[in-house]
Amino acid sequence: MEKERRTAVILAAGSGSRMQSKVAKQFMLLNGKPLIWYSLQAVEQSRIIDDCILVTGAGDIEYVREEIVKKYDFHKVNAVIAGGTERWESVLNAMCLIGDEEAPDQDGYVFIHDGARPFLTEKILQDTYEAVGKYHACVTAVPSKDTIKLADGDGFAVSTPDRRFLWSIQTPQVFDTRLIVDAYRKLSAEKENLRRQEIAVTDDASVVELFTDVKVKLVPGSYQNIKITTPEDIKVAEAFLG
Repeated sequence: MEKERRTAVILAAGSGSRMQSKVAKQFMLLNGKPLIWYSLQAVEQSRIIDDCILVTGAGDIEYVREEIVKKYDFHKVNAVIAGGTERWESVLNAMCLIGDEEAPDQDGYVFIHDGARPFLTEKILQDTYEAVGKYHACVTAVPSKDTIKLADGDGFAVSTPDRRFLWSIQTPQVFDTRLIVDAYRKLSAEKENLRRQEIAVTDDASVVELFTDVKVKLVPGSYQNIKITTPEDIKVAEAFLG
């Protein structure tokens, strides 16, 4: 029996608007390396991951191939494809590529990770790999440190959920290949209905929750596994690297 295929999908199609920068955040330098380098390096060195699909802006594909993949010898990146205007569209493009291959290994696993999270570790990959083998769908997450309030449309607090049951969701989010490909196919078919109903799809677990009956397991991650979104986040990341 052949070993199941374990594919990473790294998302790097953001614009960097909240970074107050003309340079897309995935290409901003963090300790002398492009931000996206860190996720790709973790994938490249991982014993878990076999290959990688890198999703970037349509206008950045050649730059990424030459100045990221080729320059830094990321041999596991076997495809660089264009993303969409929303995160789910970028993942959908990757799922279409996986699902449309002539001889895909549909018995494997897909690890979907935000390229703006530079602190992906082998332990996180190992823990999610073990979990997905048991539960078919899992996401990296950490218990919320903060008290969370639910607000009404006017900005008044209406309730306070029990913090014991609140988790901050991170990536990677990991799924059986067949499960996540089929879930995104259903999302593609229903996207107009979702827009009319104002149902937001903010992560891959949401797609599985909407279109399958599989429960998504929460796997403890790391508070250091931050997403770089604002200029302040760069300073925090530099401190972690320091």
